[in-house]
Amino acid sequence: MTIKESIRGAMRRLGGSVFPDDRAKHRRTSLPSILQTYGPRADLMPKPTPHNLRRFAETPVARKAINAVKDRVSGMRWRVQPKNGRTLAEIPLGAERVRSLTDNFDAPNPEDSFRSFSEQVLEDVIVGGFGAIEVCATGNAARPLALWPVDGASIQIKTDWDGEPGSPRYVQKQGVLSVGSGVVLNDDELIYIRLNARTHTPFGLGRLEVAFETINSFLCAHRYASKLASNSVAQYALWLQGLDAPQHERLIHWWQDEIEGTGRVPLMTTEAKPEVLRFVAGSDQDLRLAWQEFLMRIIADAFDLPAFLLGVEHDVNRSTAGELGDQAFRSAIVPTARLFAESLTRGAIEKKLGWHDLEFCFTDVDARNELEEVQIQETLIRCGVLTVDEVREMRGLGKLGS
Repeated sequence: MTIKESIRGAMRRLGGSVFPDDRAKHRRTSLPSILQTYGPRADLMPKPTPHNLRRFAETPVARKAINAVKDRVSGMRWRVQPKNGRTLAEIPLGAERVRSLTDNFDAPNPEDSFRSFSEQVLEDVIVGGFGAIEVCATGNAARPLALWPVDGASIQIKTDWDGEPGSPRYVQKQGVLSVGSGVVLNDDELIYIRLNARTHTPFGLGRLEVAFETINSFLCAHRYASKLASNSVAQYALWLQGLDAPQHERLIHWWQDEIEGTGRVPLMTTEAKPEVLRFVAGSDQDLRLAWQEFLMRIIADAFDLPAFLLGVEHDVNRSTAGELGDQAFRSAIVPTARLFAESLTRGAIEKKLGWHDLEFCFTDVDARNELEEVQIQETLIRCGVLTVDEVREMRGLGKLGS
């Protein structure tokens, strides 16, 4: 064995290589700095992960848009009613089942009311399009269901589901560092609410996901304007001519020790008049307020809301505010409310209880305000389309004779 072969054998045992003919490929890049470009890169923007989405949801503009939809839907009046034109007289034990479901949804679980329960689910629906509700059968006729809000970002969807309600369809992952397959849930054990459902993905698309890049741009512009407005960088300089180095240093120390921050009037006895060099104009245009306003309009469009609900009100008057409010109600609030109501009807009432003749619905989605709803119902009674008892039933009231 030659010296070269013995060295090669020893290096192989140590996991290394010293000669070119060993053909060992290293995985590092020889000159990584050559491949890097200077300045900001597009791939350095935060990714729309669930963690980042929730962080962005805590910023003022995003929170205002989320609350404009979530608070309106969670505060709506609702009821449980017969489905598809049925009446309570046609449904077996209709009044008793409606009463038990109404009490049940009024307190979905021992910890939450309907408002606190719906706010948690609607938050995930609006932010990421992944609202989730765990459904449990209690066996109690008075309160047959227990509904628990679930972190929708932790839910994974199985692609091999066979279509049966009692078959596994969802898996809740326990975390990045957890070991195991997670908690397996059947189709009738979890209500998964998808906003903007599409065919190419089993997941929904939240409104905050649509506005993610725009919100990031707004935050960058807001930080820049905040630094500029707080005078973190001096916006002007003094240019003195005809001074030697010792005089220049003495003038700097005199300005810093005697004048700067004291409010005194400086007296300068130089032969040449000092010139002020201003770096920026010092106006609101430097804060990029028009750019920030434009970004707020794009964010409002992503949430299907008019811009005045996010604070852009300079082009809104009394005649247009009502129309824009109605537009927000029809384009953002009503679709979200109906999606939530249909999910409760299908996932809780039909799949879990097997009651296909009842449904959950919001009573405020058909009219913009109380006065408009009353006027419509009064017209229907006067024309003979509805009776007084039917209108009372629509408003959650009992019959006149009861």
